[in-house]
Amino acid sequence: MTETLHVKCCIAGGGPAGMMLGFLLARAGIEVAVLEKHGDFLRDFRGDTIHPSTLEVMHELGLLDQFLKRPHQEVPQLGGKIGQTEVVIADFRHLPTRCKFIALMPQWDFLDFLAEAGQAYHGFHVMMDTEVTGLIEDGGKVLGGKARTPRGELEIRADLTVGADGRHSVVRAAAGLASTDLGAPIDVFWMRISKQPGDVNQSLGRFDAGVILVTIDRGDYWQCAYVIPKGGAEKIRAQGLPAFREKIVKLVPDLADRMGELASWDDIKLLTVAVDRLERWHKPGLLCIGDAAHAMSPVGGVGINLAVQDAVASANILWQPLSSGRLQESDLAAVQKRRMLPTRFMQRIQVFMQNRVISAVLASDKPISAPLPIRLLNLFPVLRRFPARLVGMGIRPEHVHSPAEHGPLS
Repeated sequence: MTETLHVKCCIAGGGPAGMMLGFLLARAGIEVAVLEKHGDFLRDFRGDTIHPSTLEVMHELGLLDQFLKRPHQEVPQLGGKIGQTEVVIADFRHLPTRCKFIALMPQWDFLDFLAEAGQAYHGFHVMMDTEVTGLIEDGGKVLGGKARTPRGELEIRADLTVGADGRHSVVRAAAGLASTDLGAPIDVFWMRISKQPGDVNQSLGRFDAGVILVTIDRGDYWQCAYVIPKGGAEKIRAQGLPAFREKIVKLVPDLADRMGELASWDDIKLLTVAVDRLERWHKPGLLCIGDAAHAMSPVGGVGINLAVQDAVASANILWQPLSSGRLQESDLAAVQKRRMLPTRFMQRIQVFMQNRVISAVLASDKPISAPLPIRLLNLFPVLRRFPARLVGMGIRPEHVHSPAEHGPLS
């Protein structure tokens, strides 16, 4: 027997976009069900960078101080090493935001925090182990979603169904929404390597002939991203694990004594990179946001923050028509119109970096040196404020305008 649940808004996906939108709508007095297919948020190698724009949202919600009590690292600058040249690429210390740094925090801590904070609102329902399998439609209008739970089949009837279920979105596939593939010439091997007391406390991107490695300080370990050409995983695996370890040590000699931690290829996870976006994010009764609407490259680590910005804009625009029962497709179109410019702009930059910079480094077999624009960042530190603004705040940063059912949180 199929169970039926009625809410104002059904959100598929308990990631940053889904959880933030669910929280904001429940805060405004709207009953929301957030459906997460897993039993917890503990997924490794997800986006862990909380940018100043997202921290500003937490401040506007009155949650920042409580949020920053969670274990995290604060990164006021982003640096890199290109060939033998070290450079600071972005300096966040001058941003017009409450927090002038990127917070490195496991995504599961961020999502757990929102889930716990949402308990203050009676209309906030997070349903774990609930996998969306399709949509309920009638006459071209989406009336809710279908899901599978440990207890059996579930139908969630809703005025609005939101696809926030990532780049492999079941919702957008079921809705038949067409996407444009912008191309991604890279994939990424993710791994973790322990951190020792003598390690330099910094997160860096290291570029040299044919190799790129990004190390992210996660407190007691380094989260490492080894960038490879698209589809090149099997070739690298065929060369053997010792050869792969040697490439890492060449870039970061200090990690040589820890290469034994990469005992097999099971310790190294492949992220298949995609950059795409929906031509139309909505249809009657349905809206897609976050990676479901626009899959982002890991370049700049901006994906989680664009997803949160989508959620804030959606709540700002939709809370009132949802509350009054007068939601129209034009309201959903307004969300896409609001968020399309930031999406296009950031994806254009990511594609440029992938195609013109990263691919060139990976294809090089000669020692590389920092190009003039990068060297200028060392010569004129004030220039570091521009990439900091772009990465830290983005284009058209969103601010919370949806109301709080019980007044401001503290």
